[in-house]
Amino acid sequence: MSQVPNPTAGFDQPNTGATDIVAEPPQQPKAQPAGSRSKIYALMASGTMVSRLLGFVRTALLAMAIGSVTSVADIFEKANVIPTIIYMLLAGGIFNVVLIPQLIKASKAKDRGAAYTSKLVTLTVVGMGILTLILTLCARPLITVLTNNWTEPMIALGTAFAYWSLPQIFFYGLYAVLGQVLNANGRFAAFMWAPAVNNVIQLIVIGAFILAFGAYSSGDPMQEWNGLKTMWLAGGATLGIVLQSVVLFWPLKKTGLKLTLDFQWRGMGLRHVGKLAIWTLAAMVIGNLSSLVYSKIVSGSTAARAQLPPEQAASVAGEYALNTSQLITVLPHSLFALTVATVLFNDFARAFTENRRKDVGKLLNQGMRSTAIPIVFCTLVFIVLAGPLGRLFAGSSEHAAQAAGALGQLLVLTALGLPFKSLQFFMLRVFYAEEDTRTPMLIQSATAGLGLILAFTAAAVVDPLHIAAAIAFIYGLTNVLTCIGTHYLIKRRYGSYDVSSVIDTYIRVGWMAALSAIVGCIALWLLGGFSFGFAYDSVISALISVAVVALLMGIVFIGLLHKTKVPELQSFLGPILRRIPGLNR
Repeated sequence: MSQVPNPTAGFDQPNTGATDIVAEPPQQPKAQPAGSRSKIYALMASGTMVSRLLGFVRTALLAMAIGSVTSVADIFEKANVIPTIIYMLLAGGIFNVVLIPQLIKASKAKDRGAAYTSKLVTLTVVGMGILTLILTLCARPLITVLTNNWTEPMIALGTAFAYWSLPQIFFYGLYAVLGQVLNANGRFAAFMWAPAVNNVIQLIVIGAFILAFGAYSSGDPMQEWNGLKTMWLAGGATLGIVLQSVVLFWPLKKTGLKLTLDFQWRGMGLRHVGKLAIWTLAAMVIGNLSSLVYSKIVSGSTAARAQLPPEQAASVAGEYALNTSQLITVLPHSLFALTVATVLFNDFARAFTENRRKDVGKLLNQGMRSTAIPIVFCTLVFIVLAGPLGRLFAGSSEHAAQAAGALGQLLVLTALGLPFKSLQFFMLRVFYAEEDTRTPMLIQSATAGLGLILAFTAAAVVDPLHIAAAIAFIYGLTNVLTCIGTHYLIKRRYGSYDVSSVIDTYIRVGWMAALSAIVGCIALWLLGGFSFGFAYDSVISALISVAVVALLMGIVFIGLLHKTKVPELQSFLGPILRRIPGLNR
């Protein structure tokens, strides 16, 4: 299950050999007018929405192919998550956060940053190529180190999957750097839409897999597994990432930047970038090493499950189920918080560059409040509809209802930390915008340290059959505690950002969401959602139940917000309503 993060910002003007003449003045990032910004938000959000929806379909289809709580599902997830984590390490650190300010500075040159960008892309190709080769050669040791109590057949299959999956690292890196070049040039949408290409390819691959080999029904799929299935499944996953990165060359060409391979890396300001990157890289290393430790601990459930009869094994969540729950609950964060923060990041950076520190608090408050309605509502939707949502991704086996229950439990635990995850995300953008990467590193270190203490404690006292639920709870708890700690750091350094108004917004919105959740629970009860009835009968019945209950909750929620005249409702729905004929105001 790939989870794709985001954000943004580099440069000493390089001494380059670029000779292309630009017919227009250098384009500099400007503050976007409200109408233009709404269009950018809508385009980015739609790309994220389409990509995530396709990702959900992909996950549901994969569960049909290999199950959701089976050994093969967990083994494939283990191998496929390694390149994802390495991507998050680099894209969430050096590429996404450090390079945007450098690229923005580079855009002020006569060539609009073409020379610097050429050097950067070349450096990325070389560096990521070497890293990918080394890690691919170390496939078996990686799988061995990152698992707990796996048998030799499990290790062997994980290694085979890894050989096909690890080349994704190179293309994730290429995707990250090209995407940030586009972001720095004001073309935000392409970066958000590219993952949709990946998901379309994977839908085709997995669909063909099911047609060729049949859907998973019961038992252990490892008993009938072969090399062709490995190549088909893991190779298809890698093909999707390849095309996800390659499609960015088209919008990059439309920017007018004349790019070439350039190995003259002197004068790029790498020393300055290195000083920034070392802290960011340290933060990402710490965070993602902790994620790897979590996954190693959770992998113990795969071995423990193998000792149980099928009906009991189906209720034991493993790494695949845990990552699926995160994939589902991260949607509103990616759709709303990430979209808004990606655009506001440039505003934060510009405020610091122009010595307008007083505007930072206002921008931060604006970002936090603007996402309160969708984030809080979605949190309650996940909690109410955890079971039927789990059924959507539990596959079509004879024990799918039990698997749905296991997934649903993780969904509830993961969703509890969602609002705090989004709030903290906004706050961290402020530090990065000021090119302070040390403070986020310290925050990340503290979070990772606390999380690992809790995880090792859980591993010592919690049965392996329930360890996935324990880790899901730890995810939510650390989100809450980290958000509180980051708030105090922000307030101490930048002064008040009127946090009381943010809290007030979330409380007011929370009451309305809670009332809509009560209505949703009643509707779900009538649909058999609390008795493994209609809502669990099949993927279709689960989809109907989710759609009906979520729609009803949405109507009640919006109605209550409108009736009580919550001011954030207009700022959230305004751009949407203005595009509907007859509702223009």
